[in-house]
Amino acid sequence: MATVGIIGSGNAGANTAFFIAEKGIANVLLHDVREGLSTGKALDLMEAAPVRTYRTKITGTDSLHEVLRSPIIVISAGLVRKPDMKREELFDDNVAVIRELAGALKVRKDDVKVIIVTEPVDLLTTVFALESGLPREAVLGLGGLLDSTRLRYAVARDLDVSAEDVSALVVGRHNEEMMGLPRYCTVSGVPVLNFMLPEQYESIMDETRKAGDFIAGMAGRSTAYYAPSAAVAELVDAMVRDTRRLLTVSLLLQGEYDVENVAMSVPGVVGREGVLRVHLPRLQESELEQFRKSARKMKDFLERRAG
Repeated sequence: MATVGIIGSGNAGANTAFFIAEKGIANVLLHDVREGLSTGKALDLMEAAPVRTYRTKITGTDSLHEVLRSPIIVISAGLVRKPDMKREELFDDNVAVIRELAGALKVRKDDVKVIIVTEPVDLLTTVFALESGLPREAVLGLGGLLDSTRLRYAVARDLDVSAEDVSALVVGRHNEEMMGLPRYCTVSGVPVLNFMLPEQYESIMDETRKAGDFIAGMAGRSTAYYAPSAAVAELVDAMVRDTRRLLTVSLLLQGEYDVENVAMSVPGVVGREGVLRVHLPRLQESELEQFRKSARKMKDFLERRAG
């Protein structure tokens, strides 16, 4: 059975391990900079196995070198947002660990796939992809998949239908500039605007943009982790089982929508090799300009930090 390494054994990392185990996707190796934390979390998770009936193994290690040998690595290490904190405010605190891991993986000669969860995810996915030297299809950021999942839930709730019947597409940055495309949002194949007015859809989309802020504010001292962990498990499942699902992920763009060298969320076919190919939805001129404007802001941010 494949092994997935998870760097960062906090709420997001531990719950990702749990969801992977529950689905029987792979064995999990947890790591954390706090000595003993990953071993303790792994033991706790394995003691739930007789009740939850999962057969996958979850183990912990204090050795970063050991976890970096995993064929799939999830990076959820770093500080998390506090109430009223913007994602970008975490960049200076979290970029150091991303650069350290990018440098460590740069020397690997075999294939490795990396999923970035640490915030701000698009900026850090950009840094990791550029500095690790890994193929761009091997570095995926959690962004649009989580946003699309949140939008699916909100649409299903308002329409009182099963979320399984709702498909949704959110592209762009994982912040207030994300774009939900209503013409690509359907309920059992029927466009969502057949069920609600555009104003109601925009209200739901606004809720989706603010979901992370709302959860952080209500929780008081921690950000969301159940939904992000479930979304990561979906990505891992697509890779391990080579299901080739069309999932929206943050990916280093190389000419898509005339954007270069920043990571933003676009739909891609995800399988064993990472993102096998990208499928771009047609954007209206206003949406295309918003997408490019958001990319320019990311570039400006990174250039200021580099300077």
